[in-house]
Amino acid sequence: MGSLKEPDVNNHRMGCRHEGRNATILGVGKAVPLHEFEQNSFSDYYFEISRSNHMVDLKAKFANICEKTMIEKRHFYMSDEMLRESPSITAYSSPSLTRRQELADAGVPELGVAAAGRAMSDWGKQASDITHLVASTSSSGCMPGADCELARLLGLKPSTKRFMLYQTGCHGGCTALRLSKDLAENNPGARVLVVCSEVCTLSLRGPSASHMGDLVGQAILGDAAGAVVVGCSPTAEEHAMFELVMACQETVAGTEEALVSKLREEGIVYTLDRDIPRHVSGSVERLVELMLQEATVVPVPDLNDEVFWVVHPGGRGILDRIESKLGLGEKKLAASRAVMRQYGNTRCSSVILVLEEMRRMSEQLGLSTAGEGLDWGLLVGYGPGITVEAILLRALPNKLKP
Repeated sequence: MGSLKEPDVNNHRMGCRHEGRNATILGVGKAVPLHEFEQNSFSDYYFEISRSNHMVDLKAKFANICEKTMIEKRHFYMSDEMLRESPSITAYSSPSLTRRQELADAGVPELGVAAAGRAMSDWGKQASDITHLVASTSSSGCMPGADCELARLLGLKPSTKRFMLYQTGCHGGCTALRLSKDLAENNPGARVLVVCSEVCTLSLRGPSASHMGDLVGQAILGDAAGAVVVGCSPTAEEHAMFELVMACQETVAGTEEALVSKLREEGIVYTLDRDIPRHVSGSVERLVELMLQEATVVPVPDLNDEVFWVVHPGGRGILDRIESKLGLGEKKLAASRAVMRQYGNTRCSSVILVLEEMRRMSEQLGLSTAGEGLDWGLLVGYGPGITVEAILLRALPNKLKP
């Protein structure tokens, strides 16, 4: 059984809990590109499209990496036709930043608009009711940013207050949700649209035997967008699914070079350390202990029987290590593993996809809350830094069907 020991608190406080006026999630949506790639044949396709079939040993290693990921398929914004028309993208090292950015300029808002439309439909109100927009991506870096294009395409009011988060990495979804919580709780009547959209245009490239970390990225990354609407004090026409009770972040000391993303002429290049699962799981354990104590959740809930988990599916090894470190049962990370199987690691949008998957699974089973029928939950993300973020959630009762 997963449980917490009494924490030894020697850290700074994580902020006040706003009793009675915590931000809530009022709508959720996701979107994926049409182009789907099966993982069991991706090794053959990847080495063919990158003109690397002569690298026989490396291809065998890559096929082994793909097999161990537990991913079944991934979606890419870039089609086979796009890739064949842009050989500089499928080379390992070729000056291609301009073409990559052009594709991202189109793909990030296109996916984001689709996810946002579904989130607003789920919410049940209009784009004109949105007061704030928080957009996040690691797939672009231009001005005006994707937030401007999203606002235009969605028909948001010109007075909508926008925030653009660039290059936050895989924990960017948590960062965006944390920011939306602060905005909603400190601006009465605010309705915050969060859009996290990622495409692989900057990071997809051919293989290199001297850069295995980047090769792992080619085996796990996929494209998707996730969106939520956040606000306090829901009206009679709104239904809150999850309450954002408390948020925290930790930068793991001494891990500056463990998970690195660098923008170069050939796009974004990754460096991944073997110890990432150990660093992330240890930090998650600390944050969970501190958060549940500071939120004064009494008695401290059992991490298996009384807590649901929304964990960024960054990789199979990381999910396995978190599960082991916290003593979680094999089904506790089912939503994260389902998203990993269907979409791979979609960076900042992943946690929203997991949240949506958990809500869908809970509804299918007829459970009383979108959090697997439980009240308390933890949303966890991690990325470069190594940065680990966590948000304490409270699942609210499902609305009664007429």
